[in-house]
Amino acid sequence: MSKAPQRGKLRNPPRGRRYALIAIVAVLIVAGGSGLYVYGSRIMGGSSSTSTATTFANTACTPSTSTSSGGANGTYALICTNLGLIEVQLFPANAPQTVANFVKLANSGFYTDLVWHRIVPGFVIQAGDPNTKNGGGNRSTWGQGGSPASVPFENSSLSNTAGTIAMASTAAGKGGSSQFYINLVDNSKSLDGNYAVFGQVINGMSVVNNLAKVAINTNSTSPEYSQPVNPASAYIVSVTIQTTP
Repeated sequence: MSKAPQRGKLRNPPRGRRYALIAIVAVLIVAGGSGLYVYGSRIMGGSSSTSTATTFANTACTPSTSTSSGGANGTYALICTNLGLIEVQLFPANAPQTVANFVKLANSGFYTDLVWHRIVPGFVIQAGDPNTKNGGGNRSTWGQGGSPASVPFENSSLSNTAGTIAMASTAAGKGGSSQFYINLVDNSKSLDGNYAVFGQVINGMSVVNNLAKVAINTNSTSPEYSQPVNPASAYIVSVTIQTTP
């Protein structure tokens, strides 16, 4: 996994390079507004808080009885959240290494009690950072963590349309680890070819949309920007893998 840049390690460049860097930063800010940088650390000013870890409520999720599973038996993920169940069909034929990694992590209990640490209405919701376990730890590190394993970028033919699930990464076209996001809208124009789509929500999109409505930090200069104000308002209870929806 690529390491995030550390604070306090940057030196002042010569004046000419400074102007070039300012121009680059301006471009990145514009790109960030269109959602091109899906996962990674943020270098921002302002203070950050340290949350005390707690044991989230063991919310029960009832599988949907809908038959809109999209076909025959395959690989499915039941993402139980505090607001309900999200049923996802995974596509190992399109992104085999990404799916295998996700399945392995889910079966090990890796995703249990992790916060949806990045919520951007009209864009994505994102989870999978172990730094958010039980809503604890230093919030300025939320979004920087991952699993010990990593997978290469798989540029599948699947598109970042509304309801698709994709592997987040430290930059476009880079491999991923454990963090993933669910598209709230059609982000195909800005994200396709940069982040590996590996599944589709087949039931529970209303749950996804409700998670996107929880109160979040809207201060763009804060390390806690886009994080839920109350970690217990948006978290994963468990992820279960099975062969039927």
